[in-house]
Amino acid sequence: MNVIAAVDRNWAIGCRNKLLVSIPDDMKYFRQTTTGKVVVMGRKTLESFPNGQPLKNRVNIVLTRDRSYRQKDAVVVHDLDELHEELEKYDTRDVYVIGGETVYRQLIDECDTAHITKIDYAYEADAYFPNLDEREDWKITRDSEEQTYFDLEYTFLKYERM
Repeated sequence: MNVIAAVDRNWAIGCRNKLLVSIPDDMKYFRQTTTGKVVVMGRKTLESFPNGQPLKNRVNIVLTRDRSYRQKDAVVVHDLDELHEELEKYDTRDVYVIGGETVYRQLIDECDTAHITKIDYAYEADAYFPNLDEREDWKITRDSEEQTYFDLEYTFLKYERM
């Protein structure tokens, strides 16, 4: 299973249920990487999308404890057992965990590849991704040249579980 996120230098991912920054090339990378695949997210992540709608051209799976929650064009599951039962239908190489913080923390140990856009800036934040640089079982296996968006510098990194 894969995980994909954009993080700042402190591994922050969001503030008040919004992304820290929207970088067009990162959005393009996310779209190219996940289109035609399965995306797993929490309810708040889905609600942060434009009009709170599932992502087009993907299987959207929403993990929420709210048993009354329904969403057109998404599969809603209520616990990890239900999620794992649903994921059995798919090749794990086609599954991408896309947030938020709680879902990342619940599933990071089941993932073997992480696609991280690392932004060289520290934002005000209230949501964080697990810091893979502090974990001995994760190593960077690919990195891009440094990219620039206005005055922001960032790199695309691929981490793999060793």
